[in-house]
Amino acid sequence: MRRLVIDSATEACSVALFEDGELLAGECLTLGRGHAERLVPMIAALPNKGHADVIAVDIGPGSFTGIRVGLAAARALGLAWNARVEGYESLSLVAAMAHDQHPNTAIDVCMTGGHGEWFFQPFAADGEPLAPVISLHPDDACARSNAPLVAGSQAHALAERLGNVAVADLRPDARSYPLLSVARLIADPRPSYGRAPDARLPSAAA
Repeated sequence: MRRLVIDSATEACSVALFEDGELLAGECLTLGRGHAERLVPMIAALPNKGHADVIAVDIGPGSFTGIRVGLAAARALGLAWNARVEGYESLSLVAAMAHDQHPNTAIDVCMTGGHGEWFFQPFAADGEPLAPVISLHPDDACARSNAPLVAGSQAHALAERLGNVAVADLRPDARSYPLLSVARLIADPRPSYGRAPDARLPSAAA
Protein backbone atom coordinates (compact mmCIF):
# COMPACT_ATOMS: atom_id res chain seq x y z
CA MET A 1 0.00 0.00 0.00
CA ARG A 2 1.27 3.43 -0.92
CA ARG A 3 0.56 6.57 1.12
CA LEU A 4 1.13 10.12 -0.10
CA VAL A 5 1.63 12.69 2.66
CA ILE A 6 1.03 16.39 1.98
CA ASP A 7 2.04 19.06 4.47
CA SER A 8 1.61 22.71 3.53
CA ALA A 9 -0.13 24.12 6.62
CA THR A 10 2.83 26.10 7.98
CA GLU A 11 5.81 28.01 6.58
CA ALA A 12 7.27 24.61 5.63
CA CYS A 13 6.01 22.72 2.59
CA SER A 14 6.73 19.02 2.29
CA VAL A 15 5.59 15.86 0.54
CA ALA A 16 6.47 12.22 1.02
CA LEU A 17 5.57 8.91 -0.57
CA PHE A 18 5.60 5.71 1.50
CA GLU A 19 5.16 2.09 0.50
CA ASP A 20 4.17 -0.27 3.32
CA GLY A 21 5.53 2.27 5.79
CA GLU A 22 8.90 2.71 4.07
CA LEU A 23 9.86 6.11 2.67
CA LEU A 24 10.28 5.99 -1.11
CA ALA A 25 10.91 9.70 -1.67
CA GLY A 26 10.16 13.08 -0.15
CA GLU A 27 11.08 16.73 -0.03
CA CYS A 28 10.75 19.50 2.55
CA LEU A 29 11.19 23.20 1.81
CA THR A 30 10.84 26.26 4.02
CA LEU A 31 8.90 28.65 1.80
CA GLY A 32 7.00 31.06 4.01
CA ARG A 33 4.78 31.81 1.02
CA GLY A 34 4.14 30.29 -2.37
CA HIS A 35 2.81 26.89 -1.32
CA ALA A 36 0.18 26.90 -4.06
CA GLU A 37 2.81 27.25 -6.77
CA ARG A 38 5.26 24.69 -5.36
CA LEU A 39 3.10 21.91 -3.93
CA VAL A 40 1.83 20.27 -7.13
CA PRO A 41 5.30 20.18 -8.81
CA MET A 42 6.70 18.63 -5.62
CA ILE A 43 4.06 15.89 -5.76
CA ALA A 44 4.65 15.37 -9.50
CA ALA A 45 8.37 14.86 -8.84
CA LEU A 46 7.67 11.82 -6.63
CA PRO A 47 7.81 8.28 -8.07
CA ASN A 48 4.79 7.61 -10.30
CA LYS A 49 3.81 11.25 -9.66
CA GLY A 50 2.91 10.39 -6.07
CA HIS A 51 0.08 8.01 -6.99
CA ALA A 52 -1.10 6.35 -3.79
CA ASP A 53 -3.88 4.34 -2.18
CA VAL A 54 -4.12 6.68 0.82
CA ILE A 55 -3.44 10.40 1.08
CA ALA A 56 -2.65 12.03 4.43
CA VAL A 57 -2.77 15.81 4.76
CA ASP A 58 -1.92 18.35 7.45
CA ILE A 59 -5.18 20.12 8.37
CA GLY A 60 -3.52 22.79 10.53
CA PRO A 61 -3.51 24.93 12.46
CA GLY A 62 -1.20 27.24 10.58
CA SER A 63 -1.52 29.40 7.49
CA PHE A 64 -5.11 29.81 6.27
CA THR A 65 -3.98 29.59 2.64
CA GLY A 66 -1.53 26.74 3.23
CA ILE A 67 -4.15 24.63 4.99
CA ARG A 68 -6.65 25.06 2.18
CA VAL A 69 -4.05 24.44 -0.55
CA GLY A 70 -3.05 21.14 1.04
CA LEU A 71 -6.62 19.98 1.62
CA ALA A 72 -7.69 20.93 -1.90
CA ALA A 73 -4.80 18.97 -3.41
CA ALA A 74 -5.48 15.94 -1.20
CA ARG A 75 -9.19 15.89 -2.01
CA ALA A 76 -8.64 16.36 -5.74
CA LEU A 77 -6.06 13.57 -5.93
CA GLY A 78 -8.18 11.35 -3.70
CA LEU A 79 -11.08 11.74 -6.10
CA ALA A 80 -8.92 11.17 -9.19
CA TRP A 81 -7.20 8.09 -7.74
CA ASN A 82 -10.14 6.76 -5.73
CA ALA A 83 -7.84 7.03 -2.70
CA ARG A 84 -8.81 7.40 0.95
CA VAL A 85 -7.98 10.82 2.43
CA GLU A 86 -7.06 11.21 6.10
CA GLY A 87 -5.78 14.13 8.14
CA TYR A 88 -3.57 15.03 11.06
CA GLU A 89 -2.81 18.23 12.98
CA SER A 90 0.44 20.13 12.54
CA LEU A 91 1.23 20.34 16.26
CA SER A 92 0.72 16.59 16.66
CA LEU A 93 3.35 15.89 14.01
CA VAL A 94 5.80 18.35 15.57
CA ALA A 95 5.24 16.70 18.96
CA ALA A 96 5.87 13.27 17.45
CA MET A 97 9.08 14.51 15.83
CA ALA A 98 10.23 16.02 19.13
CA HIS A 99 9.41 12.84 21.06
CA ASP A 100 11.45 10.86 18.55
CA GLN A 101 14.46 13.00 19.47
CA HIS A 102 13.63 13.19 23.20
CA PRO A 103 11.77 10.02 24.29
CA ASN A 104 9.76 9.97 27.51
CA THR A 105 9.78 13.76 27.82
CA ALA A 106 6.84 16.09 28.32
CA ILE A 107 6.72 18.64 25.52
CA ASP A 108 4.98 21.94 24.92
CA VAL A 109 4.56 22.66 21.21
CA CYS A 110 4.49 26.32 20.25
CA MET A 111 3.93 27.39 16.63
CA THR A 112 3.45 30.66 14.79
CA GLY A 113 -0.18 31.79 14.85
CA GLY A 114 -2.01 34.82 13.54
CA HIS A 115 -2.09 38.43 14.74
CA GLY A 116 0.97 37.98 16.95
CA GLU A 117 -0.45 34.97 18.78
CA TRP A 118 1.05 31.48 19.09
CA PHE A 119 -0.56 28.09 18.69
CA PHE A 120 0.14 26.16 21.88
CA GLN A 121 -0.48 22.55 22.91
CA PRO A 122 1.02 20.48 25.76
CA PHE A 123 1.92 16.80 25.33
CA ALA A 124 2.64 14.25 28.03
CA ALA A 125 5.82 12.17 28.23
CA ASP A 126 4.03 9.31 26.45
CA GLY A 127 3.18 11.58 23.51
CA GLU A 128 -0.51 11.99 24.28
CA PRO A 129 -1.96 15.53 24.11
CA LEU A 130 -2.92 16.99 27.48
CA ALA A 131 -5.25 19.65 26.03
CA PRO A 132 -6.52 20.84 22.65
CA VAL A 133 -4.63 23.34 20.53
CA ILE A 134 -5.25 26.92 21.60
CA SER A 135 -4.21 30.30 20.18
CA LEU A 136 -2.61 32.47 22.84
CA HIS A 137 -0.83 35.75 23.33
CA PRO A 138 2.87 35.00 23.99
CA ASP A 139 2.51 36.06 27.65
CA ASP A 140 -0.35 33.61 28.14
CA ALA A 141 1.61 30.83 26.43
CA CYS A 142 4.46 31.45 28.87
CA ALA A 143 2.06 31.23 31.80
CA ARG A 144 0.74 27.86 30.60
CA SER A 145 4.04 26.26 29.68
CA ASN A 146 5.67 24.00 32.26
CA ALA A 147 7.31 21.22 30.22
CA PRO A 148 11.09 20.74 30.25
CA LEU A 149 11.16 20.82 26.44
CA VAL A 150 9.49 23.21 24.00
CA ALA A 151 9.21 22.45 20.28
CA GLY A 152 8.03 24.20 17.15
CA SER A 153 8.60 27.34 15.12
CA GLN A 154 8.24 29.57 18.21
CA ALA A 155 10.17 27.28 20.55
CA HIS A 156 13.20 29.57 20.75
CA ALA A 157 11.00 32.61 21.44
CA LEU A 158 9.14 30.76 24.18
CA ALA A 159 12.35 29.39 25.69
CA GLU A 160 13.87 32.88 25.83
CA ARG A 161 10.94 34.03 27.92
CA LEU A 162 10.91 30.94 30.16
CA GLY A 163 14.58 30.17 30.62
CA ASN A 164 16.02 26.78 31.64
CA VAL A 165 14.12 24.68 29.08
CA ALA A 166 15.38 22.61 26.16
CA VAL A 167 14.45 23.59 22.61
CA ALA A 168 13.55 21.54 19.53
CA ASP A 169 13.30 23.99 16.62
CA LEU A 170 11.04 21.92 14.35
CA ARG A 171 8.53 22.38 11.55
CA PRO A 172 6.10 19.72 10.30
CA ASP A 173 7.81 17.41 7.81
CA ALA A 174 5.78 14.92 5.75
CA ARG A 175 8.73 12.52 5.78
CA SER A 176 8.22 12.10 9.54
CA TYR A 177 4.62 10.96 9.14
CA PRO A 178 5.26 7.39 10.44
CA LEU A 179 6.07 8.87 13.86
CA LEU A 180 2.39 9.76 14.35
CA SER A 181 0.31 7.35 16.37
CA VAL A 182 -2.89 6.01 14.83
CA ALA A 183 -4.85 7.89 17.49
CA ARG A 184 -3.71 11.20 15.98
CA LEU A 185 -5.16 10.44 12.52
CA ILE A 186 -8.46 12.01 11.45
CA ALA A 187 -10.74 10.02 9.17
CA ASP A 188 -12.74 13.02 7.92
CA PRO A 189 -10.18 15.79 7.46
CA ARG A 190 -11.44 19.36 7.73
CA PRO A 191 -9.53 22.60 8.24
CA SER A 192 -8.29 23.19 11.79
CA TYR A 193 -7.56 26.90 12.00
CA GLY A 194 -6.83 26.93 15.72
CA ARG A 195 -8.60 30.22 16.38
CA ALA A 196 -11.91 31.92 15.76
CA PRO A 197 -12.34 33.70 12.41
CA ASP A 198 -11.43 37.39 12.32
CA ALA A 199 -14.84 38.27 10.88
CA ARG A 200 -18.27 36.67 11.01
CA LEU A 201 -21.30 36.95 8.81
CA PRO A 202 -23.97 39.29 10.21
CA SER A 203 -26.31 36.32 10.73
CA ALA A 204 -23.64 34.51 12.82
CA ALA A 205 -23.02 37.60 14.91
CA ALA A 206 -26.72 37.91 15.61
